Amino acid sequence: MYWVLIVLALSGSMWLWRDSGGWMGRKAPSGGPGKTAQSNAGGSRPAAAARRTSAAVETVGMVDAGGGSCPRPVQTVLEAQVALERQGISPGSIDNRLGPQTRSAIRAFQRKENLPDTGELNLDTRLRLILAAPPLGTYSVTSNDLARLQPLGKTWLAKSQQSALEYETILELVAEKSHAHPGLIRRLNPDVDWTNLVAGAVLQVVDVASADPPAKAAFARISLADKILEVFDGSTNLLGHFPCSIAQRVEKRPVGELHVEVIAPNPNYTFDPDVFPESEEARQLKAKLVLPPGPNNPVGTAWIGLDKPGYGIHGTPSPELVGRTESHGCFRLANWNAELLLKLVWIGMPVHVDP
Repeated sequence: MYWVLIVLALSGSMWLWRDSGGWMGRKAPSGGPGKTAQSNAGGSRPAAAARRTSAAVETVGMVDAGGGSCPRPVQTVLEAQVALERQGISPGSIDNRLGPQTRSAIRAFQRKENLPDTGELNLDTRLRLILAAPPLGTYSVTSNDLARLQPLGKTWLAKSQQSALEYETILELVAEKSHAHPGLIRRLNPDVDWTNLVAGAVLQVVDVASADPPAKAAFARISLADKILEVFDGSTNLLGHFPCSIAQRVEKRPVGELHVEVIAPNPNYTFDPDVFPESEEARQLKAKLVLPPGPNNPVGTAWIGLDKPGYGIHGTPSPELVGRTESHGCFRLANWNAELLLKLVWIGMPVHVDP
């Protein structure tokens, strides 16, 4: 039997574990999660014990397991992502990586706190960014979760004939519910057989639970250059920061002031073949198709129509690709961010689009 003792500092991580072979330890690998330490004590472990040790070392790189109770300042990238997400400052799909979207979220937080907006998780930022509750929690798979799963049609016509455009797998469902990248959920649950989960299975997830916004926003601002959408109150206090995909073609990117015209949770989607000339199937279709609602609907689980015909802000079936791929003209958010935005907007609200 072994157990893990972790000592963390702001400049790095040190861990030790003990098993029947004695004490072993080293500084946490600089490559981050996914790299496990090698013991110099010799000998071998049973496979299950090795997997548990690997999972323990993996988690050390994600959370300050020796950091005491909450609330407290964040220590790691994962903790920072969770704390930001709980404030409505989205780092994108939570993945325990200090990538461009996480740096953008850190800069938004730094501006909000009147700190230099470096995008770095430096000491001043960590001390100001408070983790109110532990970053990890559990999720119990339910029979309702399993019942809603269904394969996604490969063609527009097949999708239009489905009862709903639901999740295809439990991994997809759990990742989206926890605002996380599927790869992170896999790393948190290394022994899970994702093809054979049953009701009652308990999974480790990131805990992003937060309160509803206290009030509506006054306006939104979209930066095409930075691929972000932000919402503010009447005193220009930041209420939400979201990574955003924009139109692939420059002429499809509207600049100036637009207004919210439609607010629709869990919408269906009308597929117009004329909008997708690059699709061979679209060129063969003679009529529009109506696709049912669901998280894998082309506009995800939320639609906010704007007063420019054909333009809107909406969710997406591929949240991990937001900001990394481009749309036909609309502004695309992760489903969970689009759903939060629904709670902040109102009919007639200004949406300023900057180059």
